[in-house]
Amino acid sequence: MDKIPVSDLDAAQAAEELTRLADEIAAHDLHYFAKDAPLVSDAEYDALKLRNTAIEARFPELIRENSPSLRVGAQASEQFSPVEHGTPMLSLDNAFSDADARDFDAKVRRFLGLGEIDIAYTAEPKIDGLSASLRYENGILVRGGTRGDGRVGEDVTENLRTLAEIPNRLKGSGWPDVIEVRGEVYLGHEDFAQLNEAAAAAGQKLYANPRNAAAGSLRQIDPKITAQRPLRFFAYAWGLTSSAFAETQSEALLALARWGFVTTPQTQTVSGAEGLLAAYARFEAQRPGLSFDIDGVVYKVDRLDWQQRLGFVSRSPRWAIARKFPAEQARTVLEAIDLQVGRTGAVTPVARLRPVTVGGVVVTNATLHNGDEIARKDVRIGDTVIVQRAGDVIPQVVGPVLSERSANCVAYAFPAVCPCDLATPLVRETTAGGAETVVRRCSGEMACPFQRIEHLIHFVSRRAFDIEGLGEKLLISLFEDGLIREPADIFTLEARDKALLKKLKDREGMGELSAQNLFDAINARRTIALERVIFALGVRHVGEQTGRILARGLGSWRAFEAAMLLLGQGDEAARLELEAMDQIGPTVTLTLGRYFAEAHNREAVQRLAAQLTILDAEKPKTDTAVAGKTVVFTGALERMTRDEAKAQAEALGAKVASSVSKKTDLVVAGPGAGSKLKTATDLGIEVISEDDWLALVAG
Repeated sequence: MDKIPVSDLDAAQAAEELTRLADEIAAHDLHYFAKDAPLVSDAEYDALKLRNTAIEARFPELIRENSPSLRVGAQASEQFSPVEHGTPMLSLDNAFSDADARDFDAKVRRFLGLGEIDIAYTAEPKIDGLSASLRYENGILVRGGTRGDGRVGEDVTENLRTLAEIPNRLKGSGWPDVIEVRGEVYLGHEDFAQLNEAAAAAGQKLYANPRNAAAGSLRQIDPKITAQRPLRFFAYAWGLTSSAFAETQSEALLALARWGFVTTPQTQTVSGAEGLLAAYARFEAQRPGLSFDIDGVVYKVDRLDWQQRLGFVSRSPRWAIARKFPAEQARTVLEAIDLQVGRTGAVTPVARLRPVTVGGVVVTNATLHNGDEIARKDVRIGDTVIVQRAGDVIPQVVGPVLSERSANCVAYAFPAVCPCDLATPLVRETTAGGAETVVRRCSGEMACPFQRIEHLIHFVSRRAFDIEGLGEKLLISLFEDGLIREPADIFTLEARDKALLKKLKDREGMGELSAQNLFDAINARRTIALERVIFALGVRHVGEQTGRILARGLGSWRAFEAAMLLLGQGDEAARLELEAMDQIGPTVTLTLGRYFAEAHNREAVQRLAAQLTILDAEKPKTDTAVAGKTVVFTGALERMTRDEAKAQAEALGAKVASSVSKKTDLVVAGPGAGSKLKTATDLGIEVISEDDWLALVAG
């Protein structure tokens, strides 16, 4: 459907396409922002966002609550404490051509009613690193966080303190009592090369590019490791401030420099659309000689009062835009096509290439995305192909050079089974409208060796079984040693440990006390809530909320298991009964049916259940002041955590939403509440404080 021009889509097709785009973009956001491991190039990601925006512009009534146009970044990782930004860290709209830049200038002038008057802009290099926000109070650094989802990031204060270019105390004077200084953490080219050389010498995994290296270095649990990495920081913006400190963007950058920050170099103040184009040309020419990566130019209206008048639209400011550089390309020969199986079973074809240098990096592999793309581009083994590194991330094959194709090049036939040992069928998922997706997945789930470890990591995660002491590192070690291959093995580990020559207490970093603490933590989870078990199984599209709905709707493990067995057998009555539940649709029942249709999945689940006492679901209350209401929590909660508040609301029969819409009944706002509070006010939705909430639910 993504081949259909937006202008030709009908409403039903548009709704289906927006659903697909929301899911696909969310997955890419997670890999890029939270895991520092992007799956696609910047150009391909931008194309998805542009298509989503175009469809929403044509069908505004179909804009979804989880629309990518309303979201920034990805949810913060659970391995760090959350930090809520005083003002959201928004992203920028993109420009890709001279025409886009001129259009940006024209829109600014039209909005401000300036006619043909030339506007002063700053043109700043778009640093390719990891965004960070630094909160200073009375000139002292008190907290530092990553962007996260734009509202809540990860608290990496101690890691940021290790960067020499981030002052712990602001210099000079004139700074506001409270200010959030924002900028980019990055690695220079030379430092990146040395970091990878050291990793290679130590037999460690190499980083793909400086951006990933910077993100991975900053997001270390141990600040001592971060301190060993040559990270640097450019300051280029600010968030919350207790008072104004400049009248223009260029003056603000000078102020940041006076206070001890290194600001973005080569920044220029230019005039009008032609100034924007000239600045872009200069940066593009300077790019190869810079000591750090940039992937474009950021244009900002210089006057801050005009920035304030222009304001924001959705998740982006009207007064700034990012002009991206084009992808870099080269020619080489496609020597083979291999299949990679991802953690969710998604199978991606990978081109094995004759080595070629693209943008200063030797490329030997490139993504072919999916089988449909191979067929559409008619890429064949033996072809001379064009390869590009769009956004300097994952190389991709643009297409074949047909004039150089030989008679020996044969069309590629996508396999029907997974390359794993099970050789289980590859299946295409279907959307709620019945259309097939382009992604093929291994149906092996927990039995597929490529998926097992990720299933296990999900199983022990905080929102699933939450087994204290069984972190990812230890779990992977036990998996590689063959001690844990499926969830049930976790609960038989202590009994089997007694028969092992090398016991758990003898492993490096463990000891007798640590081993016993782990066994105690595992045993503490033998009795567990039904909704946690359902979520922990890791079935696609069955998240925490869906697991809760299924648990409450079916009531007990016995009822859930019986329903799943029938669903796996294709029982139509069982499917209809499940889909009659609120928020359970065909996509969920389809993936559940496929999961339980596989004998190895059913058997693994049965072995797990035999080790557990699974509690019946708690029925939601209907006689409370908030029963049946949709509640949104925003801002900082001071008397309980966000998770505690959500659990309390749901226990009282309320529905907890993550965003404010016309369907919201109540917003609980704490200090630092931002866009959600404004939206609630605009929509006339009742807003109460945390104290009001506690009084409401107590009465």
